[in-house]
Amino acid sequence: MAKSKNNAKKLSYISVPSQIINSISSSSLQSLLDSPKKSSRSTNRFFFFFTNSIFRRPRLWFFTLFFFGFLGMLKFGLTLNIPFSPHPCATTLPQNMISPPLSKSNLGVVRDSNIKDEVLLAKAVVSHVELRAQGLDKVEGDGDVEMSEFWQQPDGLGYKPCLSFSRDYRRATDGVLKDRRRYLMVVVSGGLNQQRNQIVDAVVIARILGAALVVPILQVNVIWGDESEFGDIFDLEHFKRVLADDVRVVSALPSTHLMTKPVEGSPPLHVTPSWIRSRYLRRFNREGVLLLRGLDSRLSKDLSSDLQKLRCKVAFNALRFAQPVQELGDRIAERMKSKGPYLALHLRMEKDVWVRTGCLPGLSDELDEIVNNERIERPELLTARSNMTYHERKMAGLCPLNAVEVTRLLKGLGAPKNARMYWAGGEPLGGKEALLPLIQEFPHFYSKEDLALPGELQPFANKASIMAAIDYIVSEKSDVFMPSHGGNMGHAIQGHRAFAGHKKYITPNKRHMLPYFHNSSISEQEFNRIIKELHQDSLGQPELRTIKAGRDVTKYPIPECMCNDSHANS
Repeated sequence: MAKSKNNAKKLSYISVPSQIINSISSSSLQSLLDSPKKSSRSTNRFFFFFTNSIFRRPRLWFFTLFFFGFLGMLKFGLTLNIPFSPHPCATTLPQNMISPPLSKSNLGVVRDSNIKDEVLLAKAVVSHVELRAQGLDKVEGDGDVEMSEFWQQPDGLGYKPCLSFSRDYRRATDGVLKDRRRYLMVVVSGGLNQQRNQIVDAVVIARILGAALVVPILQVNVIWGDESEFGDIFDLEHFKRVLADDVRVVSALPSTHLMTKPVEGSPPLHVTPSWIRSRYLRRFNREGVLLLRGLDSRLSKDLSSDLQKLRCKVAFNALRFAQPVQELGDRIAERMKSKGPYLALHLRMEKDVWVRTGCLPGLSDELDEIVNNERIERPELLTARSNMTYHERKMAGLCPLNAVEVTRLLKGLGAPKNARMYWAGGEPLGGKEALLPLIQEFPHFYSKEDLALPGELQPFANKASIMAAIDYIVSEKSDVFMPSHGGNMGHAIQGHRAFAGHKKYITPNKRHMLPYFHNSSISEQEFNRIIKELHQDSLGQPELRTIKAGRDVTKYPIPECMCNDSHANS
């Protein structure tokens, strides 16, 4: 039976080494495909002439065989190391040349009777082989992030949120919620994460005093001029609803207390619940309104188990961002996540950070001079130990890491070169040029400004706290987080990631690692080994708050706010 035309003309393909393909231009290949076939008549004449000449002269026949044999051996020797394709008879195009849907047009099906399709196919194969040979077949953003041990998460040891309050706490709740005599007002200051800390303390103090909490007043930020109110940043109704069994939250003072002159106060550092009661409760009962300012780090970190749980409940459950802020942060996080895992970096490289810490950027003499001059003109800004030199502070681990140091640390920890990184933080001193060492080593480096669509950030252009909230959301959702320096945001995210199941959080061991940064005698391989060893216990593993006095439960939520099967907490 005669074969069908389709079967008779079915095409097959063989792979060709890239060294050979690269030597053939696409025009040459096309001319080979387009050139007309030689007539059989001219071919026969040549064949007749060639065989007649050879067979009549035995010596010439022997010489010809020897010559072609020698050429074959030479060719075999020269091409012995050419990396041939592991699929020499593949009949399909490379996968990245096929795009859905699976139609004939985009599968590149070759029509049997159309020689132009053959030329296009040949060009495509040449192009693909050339790109593979040059390593350019993946453009920026293509492909998934290389999976490596860098993305492995720490063992959470089965810890999970555990916020069961005691019977005494629940019994006292009825009286707290029914009280209509006492109202606590608080004014919180600073940046977003300072505000969060003070709001957490305000709720706990309201519970200690058995008072209703008026929605906290956010003081206008002197540095950024941010006039955002509580409801602009946080979801107010959610805040009230989550705390409904702990503290009564009201939007404003009732009419019965509007004309009351409040009792004002500003507690000292690390006060206990008994101190608060003895200091304010009697006058508070008489006047009915208490106004507190400057609550940052005023409440002791060592509280009863129930009050520690309340701190966690406020920090991790009640303080949800307002819907427009949360949705934008989620969208930006999703764009980062679309190509695989990502790392979020909180980089503390702003001018005021260098001035306040008594440190220097160390990237250029010009930038160092700017910081020194600012420190001389405004010595009150220096909050670090003034009896230490810059070098002493640096080697003690008290300075932020600069871009060169962050880059070397990440390489030492095994971050792949194609790792996607999100940069959270303010504008670094020196602009984006100060980040060049990072960008050159890790080109997939983005900020919210890079990822936002035109106009998405515009509603929050002059809202520094909301911009910081977007950074917080994207950082909290990352696969790995690392701050270049300690601070309120780093501490808040450390606790948040622990409460979410101990997601990887890298704490740079600056004091121990920096001497190796300046040791040129060790190899890169040895340096990487040392860096990994120094950080093997600093990757976000569960850590008990009670190991060290004064630790904040919103940073170390175990054991009061998290429990596992072997450490049930009721």
